[in-house]
Formats: sequence, C-alpha cells, structure tokens
Amino acid sequence: MYINTFINITSRAWALPILARLQEGVPGRQAPLLKATGASRSAFALSMTHLIEIGLVERSSGYGHPLRPEFRLTLAGEKSALLASDIILATGGRDQDLLRRTWVLPILASLNQDDHFNQIRHRLSNITDRALSHSLKSLEERVWVLRCVDRVARPPRSEYRAVNTGLAISQITGAVVELDG
Repeated sequence: MYINTFINITSRAWALPILARLQEGVPGRQAPLLKATGASRSAFALSMTHLIEIGLVERSSGYGHPLRPEFRLTLAGEKSALLASDIILATGGRDQDLLRRTWVLPILASLNQDDHFNQIRHRLSNITDRALSHSLKSLEERVWVLRCVDRVARPPRSEYRAVNTGLAISQITGAVVELDG
C-alpha cells in the first residue's frame, strides 16, 4: 500500500481500531464494535462512513437476521485490517490515544531509518510543519521517537529515530507501506 493510502486510512481516529476489531472476529454490528473500540457513537459513525467510502468495509446486503453482521471487510479491507491488528498488538494495548492521532502512524511508517525533519516532511507531502512538529514532540514524550541534535553542523540539525514501540510499529508498517506514491 502507498503512503497516501495509509494516510487516508489513518485520517479518522477510530478507523484503525475498527479494522483491527473486525479482523479479530468482533461481530460486524454497531453495538459490539462500539463496546470493543470504546468509540463514541458519532466518532464511530464518522470513521465507519470513511472506511466504507474508501472501500475497506462494506455494509452487508439485503434484509436479514438481527444477528447477521451489519458491516464486513472487503478484500482490500482484510489486508488493511491485518496491518491494523499488528500495529495495535505492537503497542500491547497501551497508548491507544496516541495511535488515534492523525499523523502519528504515517510518521512512524516513514521513520524506517534515521531522518531529518525536512526529509520526513518531504515523504509526507500533505503534512504541515506545525502538525509534523507537534506529532514528533508527542512521539518523543512517549519515547517512541528519539531526537538527536547534531550541534557540530551549521546550522544545528535534528535527527529523528524510531525507538521502542515506535520502532516496532515502524518495522511493521515499513514492510507494507511504500513511501513513493
């Protein structure tokens, strides 16, 4: 999958948890998914609508039994759901609020090597300087990213490296997400 597709998937806070829960076998109905993800009804509805629009989830067709799944993964959704499940497993259930932030996962996907701020920004073409700076600070606070300042260089340059949970997520996404495109 290309980085822009990954950015689109992660642009809604609850998209990744919904995909992961569907992958884990949580029934594809609103009530069980709400309970499993912890999302509010309105946030869940926005994320589910987004997942349907981008073709990762579809509504079950036809009228049926009340226990029949309301939503199911498409073929493309199954691949994305595997990735979502792996990412959530890598965190060990911690820091889910950080995963729901818009740019955190695309930044980690781009940090499969040590990089400078401008290199990260170049790979994530739609990100603003402010959003990138804020996200990198959040990742630093949780020790998912390490910032090293090269004081010898003129002007001094910061280099960012994924560490700990950030490194695990970077390796998972790096195997699937292509940064060109």
